[in-house]
Amino acid sequence: MEITLSELMILALASFRLTRLVVYDKITEFLRSPFFDEIEEKNNDGESEIYLIPKKGGIRGFLGDLLSCYWCTGIWSTLFLYIVFIYFPKVIPIIVILAVAGIAAIIETVVQKFINE
Repeated sequence: MEITLSELMILALASFRLTRLVVYDKITEFLRSPFFDEIEEKNNDGESEIYLIPKKGGIRGFLGDLLSCYWCTGIWSTLFLYIVFIYFPKVIPIIVILAVAGIAAIIETVVQKFINE
């Protein structure tokens, strides 16, 4: 199947946003938590820092490793979006929403960079 440049850009931006949603966003923390152990350590200033470590072994360990790798999750997010795009065209508005949210995230990052300089 051939896709246009604009469709490719929409899929790329949607994949970017979906991947960040799965890997980093607080709203999906409940999805990630079964696959990670929390380790709390004190830093040099005596403040507590929490680290998420993928669980060891089994399917939980595998998925924890996958979710801790932005690039790995990005491949699977892209595959999922591409399949949805090809076989379920009624869901394309959700892909467009993710793409617009991706653009907004990029703009916010640029704005914050200029504000903090």
